[in-house]
Amino acid sequence: MTDTLSLFRAFIRVVEAGSFTRVAHEQNSSQPTVSRQVAALEDHLGTRLFTRTTRKLTLTDDGRGFYERAKAAIEAVSEAEDAVGRRRSRPSGALRLAVPVVFGRLRVIPHLKEFLTRYPEITIDLVMNDANADLVEEGIDLAIRSGEVTDSALIARKIGVTRRVVVASPSYLRGRTLPKHPSDLAAHDCITFTGVTAGVHWRFEGSSSDGTVSVEVKGPVRTRNSEGIREAVLCGLGIGYAPVWHFTDEIEEGRLVALLAGYEPKPEPIHAVYPSRRFVPQKTRAMIDFLEQRFAMDPKLSPRPVRKAVASGKGTPRKK
Repeated sequence: MTDTLSLFRAFIRVVEAGSFTRVAHEQNSSQPTVSRQVAALEDHLGTRLFTRTTRKLTLTDDGRGFYERAKAAIEAVSEAEDAVGRRRSRPSGALRLAVPVVFGRLRVIPHLKEFLTRYPEITIDLVMNDANADLVEEGIDLAIRSGEVTDSALIARKIGVTRRVVVASPSYLRGRTLPKHPSDLAAHDCITFTGVTAGVHWRFEGSSSDGTVSVEVKGPVRTRNSEGIREAVLCGLGIGYAPVWHFTDEIEEGRLVALLAGYEPKPEPIHAVYPSRRFVPQKTRAMIDFLEQRFAMDPKLSPRPVRKAVASGKGTPRKK
C-alpha cells in the first residue's frame, strides 16, 4: 500500500507541476526516477496516464479521471493517518514555505530556530520571492502574503497586519521642503515598485475632509524587489512607501524619518495561504499557529500606528 501511495503522490505532483524535472528537483531525486515511478503506476493500472512529447506532458482521458480520484484517495489516507497520529505523534516532514524577500529575512527567518527546536522532525524548504507563487504548480505547502486573497482555490487565514509608512533618510531630506500633504510628493523623488499598477499610485487615509487620497508619484529609481526599495531609501535616493516591518530600528533611531503624519496608508492583513483541501497537514498547521503567535508579539505587525518623527520647514528634521 505504501509503495502504491508513493506512486500516486509522484503522479499527482507531475500533473500539478507539468514536469518530471521539476518534481525531481523538489524531491532531490532525478528525472529518470520520477519517470519510472509514473511508468510503474501506469503498469499497475494497465493504462497510459500521459501522452509524452519532447516539449509537453498531456493527460490522457484515463489520466484526467484518475488524477481527481488519486487526489481524493491521498487526502483521505492522510486525514485518517493524522486523525490517529495527532494524539501520539509530532508534526514532521518537509514544509515548503513561500515568503516575500524582505519579510522573510526580517520577520520569518529570525523565528525559524525556535520553530525547528520545537518541531525537530520538520524541515523547511524556504522559497523567497516577491512574486506570488503558484502554490499548486510549485508544490508550496504554505505562503505568507499581504493584502486580500481573492483566489477561491486558496484558503487564507489572517495572522497579522501590515502597515505602510512613508519614509526618507535625513540625507535625502536635507535642504528640501518636507511634504505636509500627499500631493506634495509630486515635488519629490519617490522610489517606486514596478510590476504592479499601484506601484506609482500611493493611497492614504486622511482626515475627514480629505478622506481617501491617491497620488501618482515618480522618481529616478524603480525596482521590482522590496529589498531594493529598502536599500534605496536608506541610501538617500528618495522617499519610499513601504511596510513598516521593512525597517527594524531605523525610524526609532532617526536614521529614517516617517513622513506625512495624519495620512498613514490603510493597513492590510497578513495571511497564511495554503491550497484548498479538506485536510491540512500537521506541519502546515504547526507553522501557521507558530507564526500567528510570533506576529501577535511584534509591534510592527500589529494595528498600532507608527510613531511619526515631527519635522517642519526645510532641511533635516529636528529631533525632540
